Amino acid sequence: MIHMKSLPTFIGVDYGSKLAGTTAACFFDGNQFHFFQSEKKKDADAFLEKVVEEIQPTYIFLDAPLSLPGAFFNQSDDYFYRKGDRAVRAMSPMFLGGLTARAMRLKSIFEKKEIEVLEVYPSQLLRVLFPERGFKKSNYDVKEIYNCLKTKIENLPTKTPSNAHQLDSLLCWYSGFRYFQKEAIFYGNEKEGGIWV
Repeated sequence: MIHMKSLPTFIGVDYGSKLAGTTAACFFDGNQFHFFQSEKKKDADAFLEKVVEEIQPTYIFLDAPLSLPGAFFNQSDDYFYRKGDRAVRAMSPMFLGGLTARAMRLKSIFEKKEIEVLEVYPSQLLRVLFPERGFKKSNYDVKEIYNCLKTKIENLPTKTPSNAHQLDSLLCWYSGFRYFQKEAIFYGNEKEGGIWV
């Protein structure tokens, strides 16, 4: 069972394009999981701010780059990838451009409200949890992955997430749970900004 009494309130967020309706958040209230998802053609950032206002988490585990490569701060020679990106085979924060800027902006807003925002990466979590399965984003089977997760998270509800974005938000949440259990793996370095899995 997941025992939440000793843990801070936190949410997992799969962060997507601003108007695509692909940003999803996952929250566990101590009894059951709740999923929230942005609507197509509506501002995902405003949606996320509303979810945060409603839940009042002290931590957010967000699937999006929250820093730039160290070369911009004379910390490395790599202008495209951070050390953590290369370690988990993530896309370049520079390639993601506007999404990276939006995520960094939200982090700044939330941290002013004393909410800590940490970067996570669901694809790498799947590789860590189920190395033998070879799960890939290109062939996500939501039900199959969810059933595998049931072997790791005991009190998951029987209803599966509606789509891959909600599933990823659950994976982000689980990275947060692992973080509090001191089981999470850190990729990258603290100066440049890294990824928790």
